[in-house]
Amino acid sequence: MIAIRKGSERGFSNLGWLDSRHTFSFADYYDPEQMGFHQLRVINEDRVQPGRGFPPHSHRDMEIITYVVDGALEHKDSLGNGSIIRPGEVQRMSAGRGITHSEFNPSGTEPVHFLQIWILPEAPGLSPSYEQKPIDLSSAYGHFHLLASGQSSQDAVKVHQDADISVAILKGGHKLLHRLRSGRGAWLQIVRGEVTLNAFTLSAGDGAAISAELVLKIEAAQGSELLLFDLG
Repeated sequence: MIAIRKGSERGFSNLGWLDSRHTFSFADYYDPEQMGFHQLRVINEDRVQPGRGFPPHSHRDMEIITYVVDGALEHKDSLGNGSIIRPGEVQRMSAGRGITHSEFNPSGTEPVHFLQIWILPEAPGLSPSYEQKPIDLSSAYGHFHLLASGQSSQDAVKVHQDADISVAILKGGHKLLHRLRSGRGAWLQIVRGEVTLNAFTLSAGDGAAISAELVLKIEAAQGSELLLFDLG
């Protein structure tokens, strides 16, 4: 079964400096039919204006993954980490029993466009931690390339959950075949472009909840960028 979540139907907020689209219920947006999928709890597509950002705020018991589409995002946290994440990098923050962080657009001229992803951890009260790695984008052209995983990987950040997140960058006409193990679900998020998924058409901002399907057939109608969540 494939259930489509159209980008135009997402929740949204616009604070002037922040334009945010919520795939699932978040902050003031609440839809009891959109509370997440398997362990995937949040996909926010955020655009932050130059020189603006989120002041220090706290989280707990959540795996938070940041994927920058365009621009740059500066991160600081109560563990003493400070970094800037750009396209071609992935960041993971395990909030665990509690962490405070801020996110800021360091550019004075360019907005930053990014996805913030929350995944429920395998257990509460984990030790807070932080990780950032480069993405081998050459491995993502025409293929799914692992970004984050519950298994240790040299190329992927570690999440404390049975979940794999992969990225694919496709040219028009590219085809992908992805097989799901029995009992697992998947979420496909279109970052940009347009694809067909098992005969469903998906465009930038759209997502698809996939259950009881063993084979995903994907074809790009144009240049596209996709995130695939393979969930236990």
